[in-house]
Amino acid sequence: MKSIFTIALAAAYTLFFTSKTLAQGCVAVRHMSCSAPGGATSADFFKQRSGHWQVSAGYRYFRSFRHYKGDVEQHERLEQNTEVVNVSHALDLGLTYMVNQRLSFSANLPIQYNDRSSLYEHYGNAVAQNPQQKRFHTGSQGIGDLRISGSYWLINPVKLPKVNLAVGAGIKLPTGNSGVTDDYHKLTKEGTDYVVNKPVDQSIQLGDGGVGASIELQGYAQLTSTLTVYANGFYLFNPRETNGVVRNPEVSTIDLVTGSFSVADQFAARLGLSQSIKAIPGLSVMLGGRVEGVPATDAFGGSSGFRRPGYIVSVEPGLSYMRNKTSVAATVPVAVYRNRIKSYSDRLDPLGVRHGDAAFADYLISVNVSRWF
Repeated sequence: MKSIFTIALAAAYTLFFTSKTLAQGCVAVRHMSCSAPGGATSADFFKQRSGHWQVSAGYRYFRSFRHYKGDVEQHERLEQNTEVVNVSHALDLGLTYMVNQRLSFSANLPIQYNDRSSLYEHYGNAVAQNPQQKRFHTGSQGIGDLRISGSYWLINPVKLPKVNLAVGAGIKLPTGNSGVTDDYHKLTKEGTDYVVNKPVDQSIQLGDGGVGASIELQGYAQLTSTLTVYANGFYLFNPRETNGVVRNPEVSTIDLVTGSFSVADQFAARLGLSQSIKAIPGLSVMLGGRVEGVPATDAFGGSSGFRRPGYIVSVEPGLSYMRNKTSVAATVPVAVYRNRIKSYSDRLDPLGVRHGDAAFADYLISVNVSRWF
C-alpha cells in the first residue's frame, strides 16, 4: 500500500500540471486542458471504486514581455520601452468520470482574463509617431475552448502498480470566441486621438476558431519506495487553416497569407522526478523539464494565416500534497530557452530575411485543487 501511495503522489502531481499549464507568452498557444484529463491517475483508480467523479480547478498566471527572434533576445525592446506586455489569468474547470480502474472520461473548460499593452498597435513605437511614448491596453475575458477526452491505462494497476502507461485522445471544440475585439488608439495627421475597434491580437484571443483532435501519452515508473520518474506528451491537431477573423479590417487590401488568424497545432512534453517526503505524509516534491509550443506548419491541413510559432524549454519545480480525496499542488516552470522560429509566411520570403518576433514569459505560476466524490 505504501508503494501505491508513493505512485499516487508522483503521478497525480505530474498529471495535474500537464493538464493545466499549457501556454506561456505571446507564442500563440491557446490555453486549454491537455494531457491527463482531470488529473486522474492509475494509482488513483487503484485506491477508488469504479464510478467515482472528480472535480478540479486550476489557476494559471504569466506575464510575457521578453522579445525573441529565433533564440536571440531583442534587448533593445526593453531598453526602449517598446516591449509588448501580455498578462494572463486563467481558471481551468474540470470534471472526470472513472468508468473503471483503467478508463476515464473528462471535460475541461478554461475561463480567461487577458490584458495586453503596447505602443506599436496604437500610436506606434517611433518617437516621431508617438512623442510621449504612450502605451494603451486591449483585453479579452470569457470562456476558452472546451476539451472532451478519454484516457486508458494499458497495464492493470492491481496487477502491476509500480509502472504504467496511459494513452488518450480528445476533441477540442471552438467554444472560445476567436474574434474578440477592442478599441485601438490612433492619431490623425493633426494629432487628434481616435479609436478603431478591431480584433485583439491572436495571443489573447479566447479561442482559435477550429475543431481539433488531440493525442496524448502519460506514464510513470517507481524507482525506489519514495522516488518516481514520470513522462507525458500531448499534441493537438488543428486541420482548419484559418478561422476567417481578419486582423486588420480597416485596411483596404487584405494580405492573402497573414490577413487572417491561423488555426495552429500545439504540443507539450514533460519529463521529471517526484520524491515523496516521509516526514510529512502526503507531501512530495518534483523537479523536471518541459517543452511546449506551436509548430510553423500543421501536421494536417494548410498552414497559412497569421501565427507566431516557437517553443519554450523550462525547468519545472513544484510541490504536491494529497490527503484523503483532496489534492493540492503548485508548480513554477521557469524558462531556460526560448525560440521564436520562422513562420510559414516568413519562409515565403525569397531573400530569407524575414523573421517575426514574439514575446515570452520568464516563468509561469500554476495552482491546482481536485476532489474525488
